Amino acid sequence: MGRGKLRIYLGAAPGVGKTYAMLSEGHRRVERGTDCVVGLVEHHGRPRTEVMLHGLEQVPRRTIAYRDTTFTEMDVDAVLARKPAVALVDELAHTNVPGSRNSKRWQDVEELLAAGIDVISTVNIQHLESLGDVVESITGVRQQETVPDEVVRRADQIELVDMSPQALRRRMAHGNIYKPDRIDASLANYFRPGNLTALRELALLWTADRVDEYLQQYRGEHGIRSTWQARERIVVGLTGGPEGRTLIRRAARLAEKGAGGEVLAVYIARSDGLTAASPKELAVQRTLVEDLGGTFHHVIGDDIPSGLLEFARGVNATQIVLGSSRRKTWQYMFGPGVGQTVARESGPDLDVHIVTHEEVAKGRGLPVARGARLGRSRIIWGWLVGVGGPALLTLLLTHIDADLGLANDMLLFLALTVASALLGGLLPALASAAFGSFLLNWFFTPPLHRLTIADPKNIVAIAVFFGVAVAVASVVDLAARRTHQAARLRAESEVLSYLAGSVLRGETSLDALLERVRETFSMESVTLLERESDVEPWTRAASVGHHPVARPEDADVDMPVGDHLALALTGRVLPAEDRRVLGAFAAQAAVVLDRQRLVDEAEQARKQAEGNKIRTSLLAAVSHDLRTPLAGIKAAVSSLRADDVDWSEEDQAELLAGIEDGADRLDLLVGNLLDMSRLQTGTVTPLIRPIDLDEVVPMALGGVPDGSAELDIPETLPMVEVDKGLLERVVANVVENAVKYSPDGTPVTVSASALGERVELRVVDRGPGVPDESKERIFEPFQRFGDAPRGSGVGLGLAVARGFVEAMGGTITAEDTPGGGLTMTLTLKAVTGQLPPSDSDLPAARITT
Repeated sequence: MGRGKLRIYLGAAPGVGKTYAMLSEGHRRVERGTDCVVGLVEHHGRPRTEVMLHGLEQVPRRTIAYRDTTFTEMDVDAVLARKPAVALVDELAHTNVPGSRNSKRWQDVEELLAAGIDVISTVNIQHLESLGDVVESITGVRQQETVPDEVVRRADQIELVDMSPQALRRRMAHGNIYKPDRIDASLANYFRPGNLTALRELALLWTADRVDEYLQQYRGEHGIRSTWQARERIVVGLTGGPEGRTLIRRAARLAEKGAGGEVLAVYIARSDGLTAASPKELAVQRTLVEDLGGTFHHVIGDDIPSGLLEFARGVNATQIVLGSSRRKTWQYMFGPGVGQTVARESGPDLDVHIVTHEEVAKGRGLPVARGARLGRSRIIWGWLVGVGGPALLTLLLTHIDADLGLANDMLLFLALTVASALLGGLLPALASAAFGSFLLNWFFTPPLHRLTIADPKNIVAIAVFFGVAVAVASVVDLAARRTHQAARLRAESEVLSYLAGSVLRGETSLDALLERVRETFSMESVTLLERESDVEPWTRAASVGHHPVARPEDADVDMPVGDHLALALTGRVLPAEDRRVLGAFAAQAAVVLDRQRLVDEAEQARKQAEGNKIRTSLLAAVSHDLRTPLAGIKAAVSSLRADDVDWSEEDQAELLAGIEDGADRLDLLVGNLLDMSRLQTGTVTPLIRPIDLDEVVPMALGGVPDGSAELDIPETLPMVEVDKGLLERVVANVVENAVKYSPDGTPVTVSASALGERVELRVVDRGPGVPDESKERIFEPFQRFGDAPRGSGVGLGLAVARGFVEAMGGTITAEDTPGGGLTMTLTLKAVTGQLPPSDSDLPAARITT
């Protein structure tokens, strides 16, 4: 049985019509004779969406009881038993009620797909897991229900359901999304034009990336190498020189001219030693391109034009931006240059831009990291000039009627020997000197065309020529080697300077350091390995690049750091002179690893210190606050058991009431202590479910005296995403604290209101209030503000309340009450797009306890 196919309607925002579109597709499938059923659809009371359910078979939902409330979820077993060809399942990111078959609805959908059932589903862009932080920064609302991006990306079809912000706001104003009592607040908060525009852009960009993945997959499967100009992709070729920043900015301006333009900066490094660019300059250019919204890529290749074109075609680029050559005019004798080669071989599908800059024709400078090696092209030219040059010169001199004299002939041959030394080094120069001496003897020294020399003066002249040629070649070669050694030392000093600077700056990113190693030495992967002892297996402390190794023996280069740490590199074998710099990198990696662990240990020590502080405060609390109710209970019990006193029924009742009151106080204190302990150890795991506030808040007021709290909770409020038990404890602690500080005869007001995607619960008292500088301190453990004559406890109520609220994704803040007093504001997340089941026309309930 094959796997079913998944089709997803992706909504840019709530209310754009994704559920309506899914139901419309369901009707089309039914009209074509397809066996299509509704697994679960949430119409949220929207009449037009509810009408679309008519004519479609609906699989009965499963009813689940949870915390004295019943909920309905999709019955996966019933859908599997029904086995339709297509199932419509709404809200892919939904979290199922505890006790369901799976915790998330997308897991239910995976089961249907595995059973061979095609599924059509819906999801909003703000529910994608990778966009949670972005959506929160835009709307101020953190989405609690998310679906992994990979689940959506694996869909066989993704259809974007889009609508302009103005049209969506009109739909909202007409009452087609929410009920009238929520329209004004929604338009003023979540459905602001800026929010909707940003969400729409997120949806369009995410869908465009998905379309691009389909395109790349299709091109790869069909072996298509030519560029399809579906969108502008601009590749910037970097050399590591100062002109790179100009090229990046120019490419960014080109990308801005077309919608959806993308900039990809690429640096192609040779695979022979330290890279030819300054690591510092490359780091600056990487930061610049990322700040401008582009990406930086590091590619290894000896043929730079071919590597650049291969990269551009591989990413389906449409334009290449290169800088005008920094070479001087005479340097063009060695070749046309990268720019001209790329422009000639790019073909009609790639546009090549040659950008001028301030460094044009100023020279490339020293080859920073090529060592003493001159490169293949220079060596070939050296041999051609050293061997071919004398032959051509001999042919020229023997065919013209000009007797220049042996001395001038020797000077001409000596010039060729010096040129070969400049180009190819010592060996081509020595060959040129030997070959030139032979040609001078054979063609220009009497007797001609014989190896013998008649005049002894000519013997001395040729010997001097050979000696001078060898000496000049040696000096020139030595100077070239010294120049390259100086260049290598400069490259090494830049690297070591970077390492020293990172130490002074306190940089602790191990991955960034390993990435710098990979780029500096042009390697495929870099791995930092460690083990506990000589007999323990190696483990990866950190790695970058493709295919990291698991053992030093598997690497092309390994650099031990102490006895149980090693830096392993793959890609090529490094020459011996590069290992000195690699050793510095390895030592720095060990330092960074130790620093990271010290930071972690310091954090653990800080947490332990906080725990010790809590325990110390707990001991102090136990010594006083817990003993007080125990002493009262003990005294009352001892009095009741006394044989020498005949207690009346009223006295016995009073003593028993004292015992009960002391036990209640003791239970409250112990409960807060246990809750604080759970918060400190991180073991609080809230079960988030949709809850009505008017079901929780009245129950939380059972511990306060009658008439001390006034409740104002509208029944039209949306449901909130909370843990019912934790919220009840929070409200109880906050209200009891407010009652404790309120004047006699002045009740505490508990009210709630909806604001966009949030619900705010306010607890207002008319007590003495709290100064601004103490408003945060009152939420710390074991803190009690001021003198509370009726107070009791260890100062944990508000600390526990804040911990529980934050665990549920909400906030609690303290602010002044107008006219005097303190207002505690609890901000909770409302259920997105869902209204409570109560009638919206009912008046707000007002209860006095």
